[in-house]
Amino acid sequence: MPFPLPLALAIYVTIWWIVLFAVLPLGVRSAEEAGEDLPEGADPGSPVAPQLAKKAAITTVIAAFVFGLVVVAANFLAG
Repeated sequence: MPFPLPLALAIYVTIWWIVLFAVLPLGVRSAEEAGEDLPEGADPGSPVAPQLAKKAAITTVIAAFVFGLVVVAANFLAG
């Protein structure tokens, strides 16, 4: 591996967070779009079922793939 373990973990965590913010809006329906009744004071744009565990799992898989690409690129560039 071209990176020391702490650096590799920092790179992976950074990639994971970036991918999470890209994955979060996928498949989200607001309460207004779903036609649900909202309690008084609730935001009509709040998600009905955000499915955070599923999105965290998807994020982990995508981040692992991207991290693999980073490691391959670093090995290629290191010669």
